[in-house]
Amino acid sequence: MAKKILIVEDEDLIAKVLAIRLEALGYKVFIASDGEEGLEAVKKHKPDLVVMDIGLPKIDGNILCELIKTTEATKGVKVIMLTGKKLVGDMENSFKAGAEIYVNKPYDWARLQGHIEKLIGR
Repeated sequence: MAKKILIVEDEDLIAKVLAIRLEALGYKVFIASDGEEGLEAVKKHKPDLVVMDIGLPKIDGNILCELIKTTEATKGVKVIMLTGKKLVGDMENSFKAGAEIYVNKPYDWARLQGHIEKLIGR
């Protein structure tokens, strides 16, 4: 059974390109465009991994990460923050919220793919 990945990203083009690349590797991909949609999608689809931005509408990415990690049904979901925020404090906040990995945009695809495969396999 294919591993499931949820992309929570408000920039449509980034979400679509990432989805195409992940689907080509055999993952089942879902997309949410804001934090509220992301929270609902996590509950509904129970993904193995969430790749999300920090600066999301409605619910901030760090808050969403914390909600995922502190909810019994979803606490095992792995989280990669994929963001344009480059301050050390942003990274620290993401790790405090429970993110496993923090990747800056623009991202290197091979490196991101390596992180994904390390976290959830193929």
